Amino acid sequence: MKKSINVLALSLLIAFCGCQFSNGQIKDKKRPKAKTAADWKKVLTADQYYILVERGTETPFKNPFFDNHQKGVYVSAATGDVLFSSEDKYESGTGWPSFVKPVDASKIEIVTDNSFGMSRDEVIEKSTGLHLGHVFEDGPSDRGGKRYCMNSSAFKFIKK
Repeated sequence: MKKSINVLALSLLIAFCGCQFSNGQIKDKKRPKAKTAADWKKVLTADQYYILVERGTETPFKNPFFDNHQKGVYVSAATGDVLFSSEDKYESGTGWPSFVKPVDASKIEIVTDNSFGMSRDEVIEKSTGLHLGHVFEDGPSDRGGKRYCMNSSAFKFIKK
């Protein structure tokens, strides 16, 4: 019995020491660019912090990129990684910038969001765990059927 408890304690210690906490979540190799909420607050604007860290949602039709028709790429406001392209942006009528796909699917992750009494597929930046928006199955059927409904404040736009 004592040996089992020691093995369990040692296993827990190894697991705990291999991780550190960031934004209330465990930071590991899966999130190499993660920072604490306090560190993000130092580098993000108030709007970016609200969207990315606090998992907020901006007002539809009153955000910088819902009606942006310029050619270019949308990079993470936190890391500068290219996440979406104007080539994949379309008019969804929702008031948020919507895309049919990310530039590189390995840069994002889809997780379950059970907030506000509903279950949705949340899109996060894989390297940080920060909130970008949600993905829905009501996008253009001729382009894969996905609608990546993103928050403008999660991005910076780089014009081509």
